Amino acid sequence: MDMDLLRTYIAVVDTGSLTRAARQVHRTQAALSMQMKRLEEQAGCSLFFKEGRNLELTNEGKRLVSYARRLLAMHDEALVQLRSSAALPTLRIGSPDDYAQSLLPLLVDTLHDQHPSVQLQLICAPTITLRKQLDEGALDLAILTRAANSDEGHVLMLDKGIWIQHPEFDWQQHETLPLALYEADCKFHSSALDGLNKTRRSYRIKALSANAGALMGLVRQGKAITAAATASLPSDLVEVDAAHEMPALPSIDIVLVSSSSGHPLVSVSWAGDLAKALSLRLHDAQKITEVCRYERSV
Repeated sequence: MDMDLLRTYIAVVDTGSLTRAARQVHRTQAALSMQMKRLEEQAGCSLFFKEGRNLELTNEGKRLVSYARRLLAMHDEALVQLRSSAALPTLRIGSPDDYAQSLLPLLVDTLHDQHPSVQLQLICAPTITLRKQLDEGALDLAILTRAANSDEGHVLMLDKGIWIQHPEFDWQQHETLPLALYEADCKFHSSALDGLNKTRRSYRIKALSANAGALMGLVRQGKAITAAATASLPSDLVEVDAAHEMPALPSIDIVLVSSSSGHPLVSVSWAGDLAKALSLRLHDAQKITEVCRYERSV
């Protein structure tokens, strides 16, 4: 089977969208549809069927996914082995601002362990912006919060939203809760407000920002509380105690996503191996953090 067709097929499977896959492989949607028809001709069977407005995989299409990934993995591994890291272009990595101080440094360490000479360019932006940059080929890798009911990327960790405060935040002075929240495209923004409205908890939004430093700065000064992922919790701030009965926040998947074209080092199999190595580092870092927080609390 044609490797380009298989690569496009996996892009469709991973993004769950012909439109996004077309952007990632830099083809029109019509050209991508033609490619999928050619792949079906080579496979001798139908790989997709329409379910309402969505394109779903047939049973044969689902079976092809694992074979396609293995074929691409062997192809890409051969290319990586034949290329020198010294000759590689800059690797462009994106991360939401709230993961920049916790997850991103571990990703950098993992990459430099594997490829000491590769130069990295780090870009911080909201997940929605990073996803667009991946599709346009402006990024090679990104740490993202995965959308619900999506198989996008390689899972790094399962996390949850928490309410965060300064340890000495004075709840007695704030019958109306002062909030510093991420902007409306953040999953925790709507969940936090919906939860407070349903419990009829009085609140006031003091600030909205896509910048974690700005929000955590307000929290550090005792000016507000915020809602964020556990992975974003700074060491000098704490989770709001259950006694204050704040509404629950949703769980999230944090994933590593690679672009389908561009950097010669990046491939589906390579990104999967990188995600596994990074996930182990995250697990170890979490255990160390939990021990440190426990020691501070006793």
